[in-house]
Amino acid sequence: MASFEIHGGKPLKGELTPQGAKNEALQILCAVLLTPDKITISNVPDIIDVNKLINLLQVMGVQTEKVEKGTFIFQAKDIDLAYLESEDFKKRASALRGSIMIVGPLLARFGKGYIPKPGGDKIGRRRLDTHFEGLAKLGANFNYDSGEHFYTIESEKLKGAYIHLDEPSVTGTANVLMAAVLAEGKTTIYNAACEPYLQQLCKMLNSMGAKIEGIASNMLTIEGVEKLGGCFHRLLPDMIEIGSFIGLAAMTKSEITIKDVSWDNLGIIPNVFRKLGIKLERRGDDIFVPAQDYYEIETFIDGSLLTIADGPWPLFTPDLLSIILVVATQAKGSVLIHQKMFESRLFFVDKLIDMGAQIILCDPHRASVIGMNNEHTLKGISMTSPDIRAGVSLLIAALSAKGKSVIHNIEQIDRGYQDIDIRLNNLGADIRRIG
Repeated sequence: MASFEIHGGKPLKGELTPQGAKNEALQILCAVLLTPDKITISNVPDIIDVNKLINLLQVMGVQTEKVEKGTFIFQAKDIDLAYLESEDFKKRASALRGSIMIVGPLLARFGKGYIPKPGGDKIGRRRLDTHFEGLAKLGANFNYDSGEHFYTIESEKLKGAYIHLDEPSVTGTANVLMAAVLAEGKTTIYNAACEPYLQQLCKMLNSMGAKIEGIASNMLTIEGVEKLGGCFHRLLPDMIEIGSFIGLAAMTKSEITIKDVSWDNLGIIPNVFRKLGIKLERRGDDIFVPAQDYYEIETFIDGSLLTIADGPWPLFTPDLLSIILVVATQAKGSVLIHQKMFESRLFFVDKLIDMGAQIILCDPHRASVIGMNNEHTLKGISMTSPDIRAGVSLLIAALSAKGKSVIHNIEQIDRGYQDIDIRLNNLGADIRRIG
């Protein structure tokens, strides 16, 4: 198990270019299964979760050619459907949450799909009902082998339907959408997720010949087509990495420019950081974060304590709440962090408390942070990364802390952040990969 050794307290300076979006990549890669034609995808991040999905597609029979760093050509011309029932498939797919999104494309194109209960972050209950209820309304039949934790889903012919999703699940919307584009007739998906990465999937499918209307809204209308063709698609920059870099600049009192952020797709993310008192400027399509000695948390208009909560897009993404929480520990003022969507994502705060942060964990969903205004610097400790986002939050805390910190289980960080140690060391950080 590899670890990071971090010597904190060093101000950073320079430019960072965000990687391609992890969460978009997982959807887009699954969509290559919808056609036998070639699909070229650029700005693909070189991270564990994405590479695992590419490897899974390869062993399923997808031809893959790496054109250059971050650019691949995929062709799903000869898929080995028998492999989907093998033990090797079960093992590979169960190690990756994004693998659930191969079901919709497989069902649409081949009439059947198999998927083990997928893995991913251990951040609380992440049910799959939305996926299967939506696919069932299109005419699919499925069963679940509780002993093998294995789902089987089949249909002779999918037919369009009105589908009101029970929650605006991003992966659930993506799965049902990818099945509906090849279904017979019209499908309406209401209460659909509408985040930028889902919009990107819709645009890609339309460029392949799909007929999707309502993009960027919570109601998608799809006219099924008989087949889809190839296309070129470029992934957006990763908004979670962009938010992480904003938080990093504030915590380490650093001057950082974040390049090519696709500002118009960031939603309320910049303004939420501004509510913590962090100054940032839009410079073209870049974000400039100046060095600040302190930053002060706003209150609500009536003077009450600021609450920052997550929610489905266009609300604030849950993937950045842990970053907000860490940044708040050194702000002037207090804030209530309300993690509504997952019940186990705040449990990493015990490490921050050990570092000297003043945090009250109210319950699995809420934490009250009393900012220390940089009067009491965090101290370095040894800790273990529980998931991707908490891991980067702890890395940011360690970079701001006095002394040496060690973060174990950094594979969790590598799952979502490409060469993070190298990129930050180029700005003046002291991060050493050990083990």
